[in-house]
Amino acid sequence: MSGVPIGAAEIEAAREYFVGLHTRLSDAWAALDPTAAQRRDGWSRPPGDALTGEGRLSLIENGATFDRAGVALSDVTGAKLPAAASERHTELAGQPFRAMGTSVVVHPVNPYAPTSHANVRLFTARGGEVWWFGGGFDLTPVYPFDEDARAWHEAARAACAPAGPRVYAVLKDACDRYFWLPHRGETRGVGGLFADDLNDATPVIGGGFEHCFALIRRIGDAYLDSYVQIVKARAATPFGERERDFQRVRRGRYVEFNLAFDRGTRFGLQSQARTESLLMSLPPRAEWRYDYQPAPGTPEARLGEYLKPRDWVS
Repeated sequence: MSGVPIGAAEIEAAREYFVGLHTRLSDAWAALDPTAAQRRDGWSRPPGDALTGEGRLSLIENGATFDRAGVALSDVTGAKLPAAASERHTELAGQPFRAMGTSVVVHPVNPYAPTSHANVRLFTARGGEVWWFGGGFDLTPVYPFDEDARAWHEAARAACAPAGPRVYAVLKDACDRYFWLPHRGETRGVGGLFADDLNDATPVIGGGFEHCFALIRRIGDAYLDSYVQIVKARAATPFGERERDFQRVRRGRYVEFNLAFDRGTRFGLQSQARTESLLMSLPPRAEWRYDYQPAPGTPEARLGEYLKPRDWVS
């Protein structure tokens, strides 16, 4: 539990950052897919619902660059903190809460351009007496490139460096452990950063609200800058039906993680969050095949070498 309460000014500062990040991400995806229509919806939940509050969603579907690129913003309050958020905060189970943040998932058209995910969020309870940030980003290639993974992790390390010399290693390890498909024995991709329960009482990081908030801002900014460069480098790579076929199979693994293991999805379902925003993370096209095994020595088989924790920056 956090030791130093925060007030309305700190909460509003976080909200302003999440709103601005949502706009910057939405604008960036529109610039990368200029011929695609981007839908931008606002929504609100009236008093009396399980959740009350408001949010925004921007979405590109079936574009030239993106099969789906969604950015969700929400700021909601609820009467009872769901189990997915309270399992590490048992003292808050069933109590009122406020949750706000921005999340993004991008599924490119080109199989050589990796899927990416990021989110940054703030939970508060007891009027700011208890608070914690969460957030991070990860990269899920179908056809991996060492240079992309190295650049991704170099950006992650740079984002963490001002917070302390051990922070990158801690958050990278947390990402490798969180984005793990136990029934497949593989990571979701090449990892990145994952922070949860981030406040002034967090081991290694700690440091108070502004220290934690600054780290979260750097994580959000680093994601945007790094992923835009990867998409620009890969979106025009020639590909054919073979690559799209393998992409659909790998997207099936993405769906498995999001629906079976992701705490954010469980939180949304348990709290009766807006369904369209919650499920925008899923790819529009995915497949599952019985006992699928890529042929040895093929580019598809090579992916398996990347689906385990690895040191990318030493």
